[in-house]
Amino acid sequence: GLSTRRLLSHVGVSSGKFYDWYKRYGYTNQRNRWVPKSHWLLSWERAAIVTYYRQHEYEHEGYRRLCYRMIDEDVVYASPSSVYRVLKAENLLNRFAPGKPSTKGDGYHQPTRSHQEWHIDISYVNVRGSFLFLIAVIDGYSRYIVAYDVRASMEERDVEIVLQRAHEKYPSEHPRIISDHGGQFISREFTGYIRKVGLTHTLISVGYPQSNGKLERFFGTVKSECIRKQSFLSIADARKIIGRFIEYYNNKRLHSAIDYIAPMDILCGRKEEILKGRDEKLKKAREDRIKYYNQNSTLFHEVKVSCFR
Repeated sequence: GLSTRRLLSHVGVSSGKFYDWYKRYGYTNQRNRWVPKSHWLLSWERAAIVTYYRQHEYEHEGYRRLCYRMIDEDVVYASPSSVYRVLKAENLLNRFAPGKPSTKGDGYHQPTRSHQEWHIDISYVNVRGSFLFLIAVIDGYSRYIVAYDVRASMEERDVEIVLQRAHEKYPSEHPRIISDHGGQFISREFTGYIRKVGLTHTLISVGYPQSNGKLERFFGTVKSECIRKQSFLSIADARKIIGRFIEYYNNKRLHSAIDYIAPMDILCGRKEEILKGRDEKLKKAREDRIKYYNQNSTLFHEVKVSCFR
């Protein structure tokens, strides 16, 4: 008269184990082997599926059509899912869908040199209750701000002016321009300008704003370290103060994403020299400390004792 749950609690058997035993009731004990299922294909059936596919490979039919054709022709009686598993195990499914696989979601591939990629975007700047627009172009490799301007509008012509300044600054370079899907960047005029100056343009994937994250990070930095600490009196005042900060950002501010080196040093190819110089200075400082402690053995002994304490 006991319920199954109460009986299992008395004998100390979990419900999962009990129902596992219940499903195996009536079968021969096979030492934890899988219990045969009705959808398990026999070896000759798997071989027949592969053979039939190879005989009709030129037709490039999907596995579902293949499945029902084999049933109609009395070759093998198997479900579409079973045919799918057999073809997948034989690495034959990729022939049903030829073409280049999508790389969306695989991550962003970083540039390997300066002026290989330029990111362009627009951010708002509050000046006495009204908005101005900071348009900037950043080099994806060095994080150097190639060109910028504080504009009263953010039309396509404003974006084109800033990009033209960057192009005139480095006329021999032909970087790939990366932007979001803003109306300025997808307009016919901007597309024509890009084609005219011999550049290429890439729009970031929808839903992947991190693809333009380098410039977004710069906007966050200039706002937290400059714009929000100032009260601009006019557009000329905003241009002056923001320009002074960008000059500092490019030439002196150490950027955490590029081994704490200024963007200008990366742009000019001084990264390895700076890193090597830092390592040499640190190594020399450690050697000087050991030399000093060896010359003052009493002091060195006191330092060692205090460290162990």
